[in-house]
Amino acid sequence: MQEPYGKSDKNWVLGVAALASFMVALDTQVLTAALATIRAEFGAPMEALQWTVNAFNLSFAVLLLTGAALGDRFGRRRLFAAGISLFMASSIACALSGSIVALIVARAAQGASSALIMPLGMALLSAAFPREERARALGIFSGVIGVAVLAGPAIGGAITEGLGWQWIFWINLPIGLIAIIMVMTRLRESFGPAAALDIPGLVLVAASAFALVWGLLRGNGAGWSSAEVLTAFVAGLLLAAAFVILERLISAPMVPMRLFRSRALSSGIVASFLLYAAMYGVLFLLPQFLQTALGYGPLGVGLRLLPWTATLFVTAPIAGNVVNRIGERPLVVMGLSMQAIGLGWIAMIITPGVAYAAMVAPLVVAGVGVSMAMPAVQNAVLSSVNVVEMGKASGVFNMGRFLGGMFGVALLVAVFSGTGAVGSAAAFSGGFGAAMMIASALSLLGAIAGLWLPARRRTVASEAARTA
Repeated sequence: MQEPYGKSDKNWVLGVAALASFMVALDTQVLTAALATIRAEFGAPMEALQWTVNAFNLSFAVLLLTGAALGDRFGRRRLFAAGISLFMASSIACALSGSIVALIVARAAQGASSALIMPLGMALLSAAFPREERARALGIFSGVIGVAVLAGPAIGGAITEGLGWQWIFWINLPIGLIAIIMVMTRLRESFGPAAALDIPGLVLVAASAFALVWGLLRGNGAGWSSAEVLTAFVAGLLLAAAFVILERLISAPMVPMRLFRSRALSSGIVASFLLYAAMYGVLFLLPQFLQTALGYGPLGVGLRLLPWTATLFVTAPIAGNVVNRIGERPLVVMGLSMQAIGLGWIAMIITPGVAYAAMVAPLVVAGVGVSMAMPAVQNAVLSSVNVVEMGKASGVFNMGRFLGGMFGVALLVAVFSGTGAVGSAAAFSGGFGAAMMIASALSLLGAIAGLWLPARRRTVASEAARTA
């Protein structure tokens, strides 16, 4: 029987897990303010540039559940340290990249290492903290990641403007080194139940996602009715169908299809997929619009994203408290509707000479909306299963949101490329406005999916209190 963790030991686990996850979350956000600079330096078309985001998202999404299973089998502490080491090595490769292709490959390696760091950090926390203390620990853990999300664009902009975009990756080295020393000296090993690895499922879902995104990206260049594009779409759909069939047949599936019998989980996954598709797509294009069309530097771009990102710290805690009283459905529907309104508002006012001040209000509306919907939809998914299957449900949720982000970036880039270009402020504005309208439509579809979430039923106690 494993010896219980003391207070100091638990604090070390929380500190190490939060530090490593902060490094990963910060890295995903600091890149946003540097995208236009990277595009200009490498002369990369938008279709290639988007893979600096989507290569990370794809490898992270499809390896997420495998990373957790590897930690359970071979040791969470050991694989957690290996993930940090790989993240540091891939960060060096990113910083030294001499071409957009080299950067994309290195970003894919970063995503793979993150698939070890993020789930195993949470697994180490769950092993160290008893049930009655776990919620508080996870709340602190999530708050640290939230700081990275909030500060990332501004930090990335400051580093890019002051030192060069390569330094957004070099800063991972001291953070990672401190984290590894803490892991090896302060953490104890823990294992989970040894589960079979679903390698065929992993290959099928990765190939399906890649084929569908390839079709989206090649549609404008090769023609939407071309053999290349149609073959990519058909292959992607067939591979997705094969993945579903496989997961239904094998004894230890990566994604248990029985979970989708729950209306809350299935509608929550769809709403989450669409939420993150819109959000990641906007996060990819909006900083480039501010830099290319409005002429702001990387730091100015990062600071001007704050009206959107800072709403997370105000709205998310309120939504988290309210959700237990009114249920998830109103928050998801209202939040995604607000995101749709905010992004549609931006689409309608965008011109090459639009004043940034005119964008603040819709950015706040969209930010409040997404900050309201995010905790509610996650709570709906995780509350739909029993405690034993919560880990699987969490993995499915995170896989869905990163795949949603990947498809959102690809779709919005396809719309942008079909209606605009990067050559001038006017051309960029035209494509950006069309892409924002699609992001608004994705958000609206997410709100509609949220209508299928079960309503929160009144308990006998709450009904008695209401009528007293």
